[in-house]
Amino acid sequence: MVAIALAVAVVVLAAVVTAIVAPGSGKHSSAADDPKAPQNSAHSGSAGTAGTGKTGGGSGGKGGHSTAPGHHYPLVPDSIVHAAETPGKAVNITIDDGPDPFWTPKVLAVLKKHHVHATFCMIGPQARDNPATVRAVVAAGHRLCDHTVHHDEGMDKKPVAYQESEILDALNMIEQASGGARVYYYRAPGGAFTPASRAFAAQHGLRPLGWNIDTKDYERKGVGTIVSTVKYEIGNGPTILFHDGGGDRSQTVAALDQTLTWLQSQGYAFSFPQVN
Repeated sequence: MVAIALAVAVVVLAAVVTAIVAPGSGKHSSAADDPKAPQNSAHSGSAGTAGTGKTGGGSGGKGGHSTAPGHHYPLVPDSIVHAAETPGKAVNITIDDGPDPFWTPKVLAVLKKHHVHATFCMIGPQARDNPATVRAVVAAGHRLCDHTVHHDEGMDKKPVAYQESEILDALNMIEQASGGARVYYYRAPGGAFTPASRAFAAQHGLRPLGWNIDTKDYERKGVGTIVSTVKYEIGNGPTILFHDGGGDRSQTVAALDQTLTWLQSQGYAFSFPQVN
């Protein structure tokens, strides 16, 4: 009888152990099998990896989000845009290389004077270090553009992973500095676009943005020369390039004021570049 009772106890104990252990095994086999889990999306990952699983070539880290920006942006074409959203006789004013805590507010004042909205193509670290200026740009109704981390005009000759990190790291910094405002465009420094960088930007909701008129205000050849460049090249297309970063922009501020006055006298409307 003792032997039978002992045998029964062993069987019962084995059944209890099995019941306890079995439910926990394989409860969630992997994130890849969960239809609600991220499936290695390009929007996941840190700023330093550019969402590709590769070690990034940009600065990374600072300004990063726990989930990368662009997640809420719609996909856009990867072709380089120049056209204005407003039909007819319209131009797009674009301002590069800032924000600058001294010159950007002066540019904003000129734009406000003429009731004009512009697109500001910002360098990531400049945005990260001057969040109040970024937010002033957004509050005034202007649009934001990603102009990379290092303004590397030779980035088209460098690995794709480097190009991607230049774009995504800057996007992180600009979004965080702005308080989460949408970044609409990507402009490659010096026009150093590649098919891969355009595709990557577009996948993150950033329309590649070109220009038709380079005022070359950064050369500081005089206010009259800058304004004359716009007048001479206005037939090239609607997107005009000025700068609020990179040094003394006193000539830019004065030339922008005169340029907007002339454009308005010629019957031009002011627009943003097309996104879709």
